[in-house]
Amino acid sequence: MRVLAIGLLLAGAPALAQVPAEAPVPQAPVVAPVVVPQPLAWTEAATRETLAAVKASAADGLSPQDYGLSRLEAALAGADAAEIAAAAEASWMALAKDYAAGHTPMEARRGWKGPVPRSDPDWLRARLADGLLEGGPGQALQGLLPTHPYYALLKTALAEARAPADRALIRANLDRWRWLPRLLGERYLMANLPAYEVDLWDGGRVVARHRIIIGKPNLATPQFSAAATGVTMNPPWLLPQSIVEESVGGLIRRSPGAARARGYSWTKGADGRLYVTQRPGKGNSLGQMKIEMPNEHAIFFHDTPAKALFDREVLALSHGCMRTRGIFGLGLRLLEDQPEWGAAAIDAAVAAGKTVTVPLTAAVPVHIGYFTVAPGPGGTLRRFADVYGRDAAIIAALGPDQAMPKRPA
Repeated sequence: MRVLAIGLLLAGAPALAQVPAEAPVPQAPVVAPVVVPQPLAWTEAATRETLAAVKASAADGLSPQDYGLSRLEAALAGADAAEIAAAAEASWMALAKDYAAGHTPMEARRGWKGPVPRSDPDWLRARLADGLLEGGPGQALQGLLPTHPYYALLKTALAEARAPADRALIRANLDRWRWLPRLLGERYLMANLPAYEVDLWDGGRVVARHRIIIGKPNLATPQFSAAATGVTMNPPWLLPQSIVEESVGGLIRRSPGAARARGYSWTKGADGRLYVTQRPGKGNSLGQMKIEMPNEHAIFFHDTPAKALFDREVLALSHGCMRTRGIFGLGLRLLEDQPEWGAAAIDAAVAAGKTVTVPLTAAVPVHIGYFTVAPGPGGTLRRFADVYGRDAAIIAALGPDQAMPKRPA
């Protein structure tokens, strides 16, 4: 009853707003606890396995001395358990980072826009801890490398190569593979800029290959990963400002009638710039099909009315986007799980002249790479011109070839 009485008294009390508020009591700042990594249990067997893995990194085109080889060997020759564990962990972590995301520093990765495969220290150390508890640190390292068949073929080619120049190029291209995501997709597009090609991979094999025109050296197509989301028939073209300033803007100012005859329409923005669109049609610079591929670089695959250009030997001719020979065949393959969009339906949509975008039922990953050495038919190697001059910086970053075969006496 006493509790009830107190409640009734409170009910008849003045409103809380009339009671002077007490000054808030200062609260001590919340300090997050410092997480100290627990020491890992290094056995002699695990340490020697890590040493063997460091030495074996030469087979992947890397230099074992970059991963604390001398320190680890010296530690194993001594009896300081703490130093052995510290040296082993330092070697494993350094090699793991390069296996997971490549050795070349970011400033030397010219034209590469990422994303970077995961390789942060906490994540790698968790992989190391798992390796020490389960299959061993060497197996944990191997699990960080690319599993793509082209990586394996390049690694075999490196083991067989004798000429220093050949080995340098193979090492550079092995490192480029380590920059790529590990999960490329069950079905994905892989462009190789120096080869002027884009391949459609499905189920672990190439099911289609198309020739592409890439950016001029001063307007180089970047290397990055994105996703194709749709196929557009009769695309309009919103011109990049670089092209407006380089050529089309001048045409509009000199001869607006001629510009309209070519399908251009424009407005002048508050910033004084011309914003230009080219209407769909056969004369449109994107041709009659575009593969939608949202990305911050505004790069995509598209058709072109200038199909004779594909017969040239050097195809670094565009402003960055990738003009694609036979793009109707590529679009048909991307839409093959939508029977209502067969070849006849695509042709009819194009003939109608209206812009139609067909979303893909599932996004298709797209990876734009730069490989100056790549496997060809029957495991042979194909070598391509370094059209953007990107090899030298990687070769320099990789340092001396410590697995260079010795010449017979």
